[in-house]
Amino acid sequence: MARPTLELVTALRATADRLEGGVRYQWSHMGSCNCGHLAQTLTSLSPREIHAKALETRGDWADQAMEFCPTSGYPIDHILEVMIASGLTTVDVANLERLEGPEVLGEIPDDRLPLDYRDRDDAIVYLRAWADLLERRWREQVAGRVAPTPEHV
Repeated sequence: MARPTLELVTALRATADRLEGGVRYQWSHMGSCNCGHLAQTLTSLSPREIHAKALETRGDWADQAMEFCPTSGYPIDHILEVMIASGLTTVDVANLERLEGPEVLGEIPDDRLPLDYRDRDDAIVYLRAWADLLERRWREQVAGRVAPTPEHV
């Protein structure tokens, strides 16, 4: 599961907001799918640039994440490196592509499941649930690091 960072929480929410705002969504396009949209947010690359870089190697986002190598020289690995630096794991990338991360799905009400990974609205639900989960974990970590004040000792 992703490392809870404010950067990632903010990026997940910004991506959900953009999708909700009506930007182009096309699951079969590497720059306009679930992962492509999050990559746009984290890298500031256009959908076209992401798609072109992704097509230089084989497979979808899940395949490319599982084959990630930071020293490969492939442009998609540079994009994945930025995504991983934000707190994601390669498994998170694969799960986002298919909206199937078990911990994230556990945050979504049963009456909203199952999610269709090719559906914009379902991607928005997943991104928001994931942001909420990570923010909660981030806050718990921060609270655990705060030194007690004298009145709490």
